Amino acid sequence: MTLRRKFMLAASMATVLLFGITGYIVQREALKTTLSGIEDEAQTSFAAYQSIWKSRAERLAAISQVLSTMSDVRAAFGTRDEATIRDTAGEIWRRISDEDAFFVVSDPLGHPIATLGGKTVPQWRTLGFLPEAARRFPKQASGFRVENGRLYQIAVTPVYVDSGRGPALLDVLVTGYAVDPLTVQHLKEATGGSDFVFRTGGQVLASTLPLADARALTQQARAHDSRLPYAAVMTPLLDVEGERIGELWIFRSFSNALESIGRLRRDIFWISLAAIVIALALTYAMARNIVRPVERLDRAAAEIIRRNYDHRVEVESHDELGRLAETFNQMCESIQSARLELIRQERIAIIGRLSSSLVHDLRNPLASIYGGAEILVDRDLDPSQVKRLAGNIYRASRRIQELLQDLVNVGRGQTGEIEMCRLREVAEAASETLALIADSQKVTIRNDVSEAIELPLDRSRMERVFLNLVGNAVEAMPDGGEVRIGAAVNGATVTVDIADTGPGVAPQVRAHLFEPFVSDGKKNGLGLGLALARHTVIDHGGEMWVDADVPLGARFLFRLPLVAASGTGTANAAADEIVAGDRKT
Repeated sequence: MTLRRKFMLAASMATVLLFGITGYIVQREALKTTLSGIEDEAQTSFAAYQSIWKSRAERLAAISQVLSTMSDVRAAFGTRDEATIRDTAGEIWRRISDEDAFFVVSDPLGHPIATLGGKTVPQWRTLGFLPEAARRFPKQASGFRVENGRLYQIAVTPVYVDSGRGPALLDVLVTGYAVDPLTVQHLKEATGGSDFVFRTGGQVLASTLPLADARALTQQARAHDSRLPYAAVMTPLLDVEGERIGELWIFRSFSNALESIGRLRRDIFWISLAAIVIALALTYAMARNIVRPVERLDRAAAEIIRRNYDHRVEVESHDELGRLAETFNQMCESIQSARLELIRQERIAIIGRLSSSLVHDLRNPLASIYGGAEILVDRDLDPSQVKRLAGNIYRASRRIQELLQDLVNVGRGQTGEIEMCRLREVAEAASETLALIADSQKVTIRNDVSEAIELPLDRSRMERVFLNLVGNAVEAMPDGGEVRIGAAVNGATVTVDIADTGPGVAPQVRAHLFEPFVSDGKKNGLGLGLALARHTVIDHGGEMWVDADVPLGARFLFRLPLVAASGTGTANAAADEIVAGDRKT
């Protein structure tokens, strides 16, 4: 995918994401505000219901109070005659009461005497609630009452007369309304469309909704079901004693709000789609002006990767991209200058590292030459022993010659060759160089490497690895011991194991053992042997480490690939490039 397409894809995705997030926030806030508004409307409907119901209750109480204090009405009550009460109180009741209100006169024991008004008048044979209401006398008592499956709102007013013993209860006046479909419909109209459900004893007695819907909604509301498509408010229904006999549910539908949200979503979708199309068109126009210079910079960077440091970018403008092109050209010039300086510094550094390595590696062959010559001078030896010492001196001097030749080769830009070698022979060559020192210290060097193991190596460098590891082991055992060299093939690699029976590696230097100039217990050690040996193994594509869990002595291991690794000869290749670069300069 080209940069231009990526740019357009990123811009379109960003636009879609931006509008998606914006649309989501708008919808969420709109839905939140709408639902909050509906819940507020439900609370307002509840407040309106309370106001209407309180007004009706107060009206019933006021009418009852007026009738109970009128002298002619009180006189008619005293007769206990239904016809007299109807004639006296009926006209007044019709003038001051609502059409749907009823009026019942009862004796103190709860036996109805006369009933007036109301389309729906309860047919009470006895007022069983009167003893409960009488507890509040001489105050009025009001509340709800269920009779024969119907719900009523009533007010109970006592009518007293004076007697020689004080006020005496003459009659009881009960006024009220029937809570019927007409009543709840008036409530719905007065609250702007809220639905009302009156329930007592688990049954719906009055509702603006169909009976089945009213039952289902109240059950969902009682269970706090989140799928309820209404905002719900509940208030208890209390009787004249203040005890709960049922509940009123007020529901406000979400249907209109959801329709509005649906229209909002459709509007947001079409607006977002139009914005995306416009954004893509603008993005394409911008991409042509932005991506083209970037593509030129990309091609220039590819030339730099191919080491064409003479390549430059053409500057066509003076804006940010033009200044970027100028900066890129300046960077190329800086790279050229820094590269020349780096070549000079790296050449000096490599020669320094190789010199340190050679100084370290010359110690063992020089020690062999010195020891062999000393024995030849101080002792009378038979011809076989002389021949053996001469062979050791010859090999040691040959090793010195090879080391010096390595330094000359690096100075001339030449590197060592990788060849297939028998690992056992490489280990034996190092062991024979150290044989004289080992014999003088009574150290046995045992080579258990299989003859069948062959792998690509820089032979001279790998011999120095064995010389360093085995030589360190021999030097650590001045009172005798054993050094064992082993190897095992594991898949595509060979693991070499060099273990001794000496004092082991001190814990304080174990963590830094392969760092340059770290030495422990060696009087003339430079601390370079293990660092150089590990570097050689890494150049061959392997790794070297020390086993810290051996109970006795020290154990060093390194892993080599059975095939030439891509990193083999890295240091030599670097030396080639540096020397070649220096020749160009």
